Amino acid sequence: MQKTIELPTDSAMQKQWKQPVFKWHGKTFEAKPYLKDSFVTSPIYSSALGALFSEDCMKVLPFIKDGVVDTVFADPPFNLGKQYGRNTHDRRSDEEYLAWSQAWLSECVRILKPGGALFLYNLPKWNVLFGAYLTQLQMDFRHWIAIEISACLPIPGRLHPSHYSLLYYTKGKPKVFRRIRTPIETCRHCNEEIKDYGGHRGAMNPKGVTLKDVWTDIPPVRHWKFKSKNRKANALSTRILSRVIEMSTVSGDLVLDPFGGSGTTFVVCEEKNRHWIGIEIDFAKEIIDRLECDDIKSHKNHDYVEE
Repeated sequence: MQKTIELPTDSAMQKQWKQPVFKWHGKTFEAKPYLKDSFVTSPIYSSALGALFSEDCMKVLPFIKDGVVDTVFADPPFNLGKQYGRNTHDRRSDEEYLAWSQAWLSECVRILKPGGALFLYNLPKWNVLFGAYLTQLQMDFRHWIAIEISACLPIPGRLHPSHYSLLYYTKGKPKVFRRIRTPIETCRHCNEEIKDYGGHRGAMNPKGVTLKDVWTDIPPVRHWKFKSKNRKANALSTRILSRVIEMSTVSGDLVLDPFGGSGTTFVVCEEKNRHWIGIEIDFAKEIIDRLECDDIKSHKNHDYVEE
């Protein structure tokens, strides 16, 4: 079924109006089999691979069936008082923020399949506490991934904060774990390799080095070609989501993101043939525009994924 778009009636508006890319939609993803019968809300958008709900995550997560999701990726607000949309509350007491986070985290654990993966992106301050809570929920710790940030102001009386935390837990032994290799680093001036690898360069895998738990190669999302002009909040690089999805899923698996934000998770799922369920309280329209119009670009990624 082809998507139809109504043109503005005013001729002047028609001249200024930029037509989105038309996409032919065949069979669309059906979210209903993953939802309890008591849930009656329909997704605001569906593609061949996924469905997006324009809701508070706690109005959707409790209605998802037990053990149906392969990977959860969550990038919640950090409780810093930032302005997102009118429905997002980012200024809570610490106690309230922790209680709210534990509520949606427990739902995310419940809906994971045995062996499923959960990735949680947040400040180290919060992920220390969330990691302890996930352990209480009998989730297995895999990694604390440090994602280096290149632009941050020093804080008086503290070390200069230079990374975000990406927690990686699984519900028991991981069902899927695919090794990712990154290219051997070279100097951008002379193009020579930077490291000698202790004299063992000749024995290294020609596809690259095993991905570390410190990611120093994540580009910031500053340029408008990488994010929506209608959503001014921070956005994540597609490189992060590419690694998360490639590491923990295979083609056809189901990924859930309860804080859709700029839609990065869903774009990467579309590129990599993963099914997805998304929830976003404020910016569903901007996510749909991104999925439909192909105006926002992805960061280049030269990782090698072992099958």
